[in-house]
Amino acid sequence: MFGRISLRYKIPINLSLAILLTSLVIGGVLIWRSYEEVRNDLFRSSVELGTVLANTLVAPLKHDDVWRAYQVLRSAGSRIFIVLDEANRVFVSNKPAQFTMLSELTANGPELAHLQTAIDRHGSLTPFFHERPEDARVYVVIPVVDDGIQIANLIIGYPHSIFRPHLINIARRVGITSLIVMLFLIPISWWIGKQTAEPLAELSESMSRVGREPLVSIDYQPSERDDEIGHLGQSFSAMIQELDEKQNLERQVIVSERLAAVGRLAAGVAHEINNPLGGMINAINTYRRFGRTDPETDKTVFLLERGLRQIHETVSALLVEARQERHDLTPEDIEDVRLLVQSDAQKKGLHLVWENKLDRPLSLPSTPVRQVLMNLSLNAVEAAKQAGQVTLRVARENGLLEIRVSNDGLTVSNEAIERLFEPFVHDRPGGTGLGLWVTYQIVQQFNGEIFVQSEEGNTCFMVRLPLEHAV
Repeated sequence: MFGRISLRYKIPINLSLAILLTSLVIGGVLIWRSYEEVRNDLFRSSVELGTVLANTLVAPLKHDDVWRAYQVLRSAGSRIFIVLDEANRVFVSNKPAQFTMLSELTANGPELAHLQTAIDRHGSLTPFFHERPEDARVYVVIPVVDDGIQIANLIIGYPHSIFRPHLINIARRVGITSLIVMLFLIPISWWIGKQTAEPLAELSESMSRVGREPLVSIDYQPSERDDEIGHLGQSFSAMIQELDEKQNLERQVIVSERLAAVGRLAAGVAHEINNPLGGMINAINTYRRFGRTDPETDKTVFLLERGLRQIHETVSALLVEARQERHDLTPEDIEDVRLLVQSDAQKKGLHLVWENKLDRPLSLPSTPVRQVLMNLSLNAVEAAKQAGQVTLRVARENGLLEIRVSNDGLTVSNEAIERLFEPFVHDRPGGTGLGLWVTYQIVQQFNGEIFVQSEEGNTCFMVRLPLEHAV
């Protein structure tokens, strides 16, 4: 059950439990140490008192004066005083009704029997402390010595309850102190635990989304900490970027292969259609020159010829070849395209931003490059909002001819971008879907690249053509 709890809570709980356990251990140690101090104080004070009494009892013991010895011991409060003679028999006590004279100490219950055993075992002239948890009292045994010879033992007994007020007071102070410390440390432990667990929890959440969501939607920001957690987050972020780049590359390869296959199929079909189509158009021309016609026949032949020529134009568009032209691409060629596009832009009230950065001819055939510019510009004008803006930029950058055409029309989805350059794929009335396909084929023939980026309020087509032989 505890294993399913998030690290956001597990680490603070563990820290809190560690603080609580530490407080209990420290509190127990403090109480034990305080008890030991009280016990030692009791032993010292008993030894001091017993030494005084032992010196006073020497004379009564030597003269066997029980009454005088009793007078010395009788005012003892809750304590008991027992004097044992040399034979370990009761000589006198402050409670004669309980401990009768000349009785054996072992005859007064198991508690005092154990005490007698301890006295026999100790066998020295030094005081000692006797305590057992199951006994009702604790005892201090003090030898009575005369001229260096032990003549008796003085036993002072205290009830165990004598420690209770001290222990309660100590426990109360330790408990209050521990509570104050925990109230201060537990919020700090929760803050520390959260700071430690939050990066791990965010990393775990982001990792769980890999494979279930598009990588671009996983907005993971690695921690800047220079420790294992920070390094792990940075490695995961780098992995996400590499996977995204790999997926984009795979997507581009798939699109390129699909477009290449479609292009080969379209070119093959176009070649097969083009030959009989040319024969039919030639037959119509021959019939017009040598055949007898009437108005109905002329009308029928005209419709037939127009349909065949429309088919011929469509088929010719599928046979794209970048032929070398008589002159290289010049800045004036770019301006010619501007003049052709300007009228369509004015009809929609568009603001046409035209940036022609070429200042000299480039060793690229002008006709196919102009065709690319024309197709992209007219598509941008068609896609732009009414009274919107179309921007075209042509420049030479790092050995490449770079063309950027953007508009402020509707956003193009990623799924639509993947099929954008296929023939006969279009989303506007009257379109054939061949313009972008022709553009793609021309770019491929020049070993160039074409990219599409679409976001809210801006769709941009970018073409890069290599200039290995640019002048």
